[in-house]
Amino acid sequence: MSHEPTDQKPSKGSAIGPQQQFVRTAEGRKTELPRVLVAGGAGYVGSALVPALLRAGYPVTVLDLYLYGAQALAEVRNHQGLREVQGDLRDGAAVQRALQDCKAVIHLACISNDPSFELNPNLGRSINYDAFRPLVRAAKEVGVERFIYASSSSVYGVKEDPEVTEALPLEPLTDYSKYKALCEDVLDEERCSGFTTVVLRPSTVCGYAPRLRLDVVVNILTNHAAHNRRIRVFGGSQMRPNIHISDMVDAYLHVLEQPAQAIDGEVFNVGYDNFTVMELAETVRQAVDAEIPIEVVPTDDIRSYHVSSEKIRSRLSFFPKKTVADAVQDLLQAFDQNKVSEPLTNSLYFNLKRMQEYNLR
Repeated sequence: MSHEPTDQKPSKGSAIGPQQQFVRTAEGRKTELPRVLVAGGAGYVGSALVPALLRAGYPVTVLDLYLYGAQALAEVRNHQGLREVQGDLRDGAAVQRALQDCKAVIHLACISNDPSFELNPNLGRSINYDAFRPLVRAAKEVGVERFIYASSSSVYGVKEDPEVTEALPLEPLTDYSKYKALCEDVLDEERCSGFTTVVLRPSTVCGYAPRLRLDVVVNILTNHAAHNRRIRVFGGSQMRPNIHISDMVDAYLHVLEQPAQAIDGEVFNVGYDNFTVMELAETVRQAVDAEIPIEVVPTDDIRSYHVSSEKIRSRLSFFPKKTVADAVQDLLQAFDQNKVSEPLTNSLYFNLKRMQEYNLR
């Protein structure tokens, strides 16, 4: 089959023909559900999403390098519906193996966060951008019918608008966010009849997951409050949108089950709480110990935006259920139960440290 799409692109929101059954039957039961490829399924969000998909009845294939260990999916490793492919997004053969029998893709895999990206910009571009169109086209060629892309709310840059909606122009400030925005364009260009595409722009995810990250803002603050008994805030006035990891998982499941005409060609912000960094620090301090000091340090990180998630609420009836305070409590419970080994130093929890150790090329 040619790499070039031959179908004319449907208009946004149009029906795009018969597809595999992704939605519940009228009686609330599910038909046999299609296999879902989760690219990056052993990462932070993936380690919570893959078990949730399996519980919902979806067979799942994971494509991941497993830089952060295989233990992320230990609880479901023996599940009959799970297939795991250890491989690189840039490896066409690995991608083909992973796509076998899949009818949907949830694409989470990337070099995450700005410091990790800047460690090796060429590597970041090769994974986050150069490998993207080949993956999308390979998915189309094998008959994938639904492609969900995890972009980022960072594509908005700095906004003065009181509510940052999907209609506002993108002004990415870093290469990481620039390539997220460019991949959105690629996905829209590749969209065609029978190939439903949707972009989610998550807020910063927080809370506990089997493959934990302790280098995102709420998790950083909680880790240092719990183990250093102090909190350091860089700046403090910047607005940061956040979403609990369980709500982010629910968002992917919710979008996966929507009829094609409700999501095709659409972009949705996915967030809940919008707080300043100082407000986040206060939330953490109250949960850990009200006497913990907060140190304020100047920063040149000026990213600030108040993300509106009204579109996904009104169009798809998706409503997050958990708060930043819930995420903090989940993390503290994980610390108390010794689920997190050496939380201040273990590279498993810090993307930049792990990238430096592996020296991935």
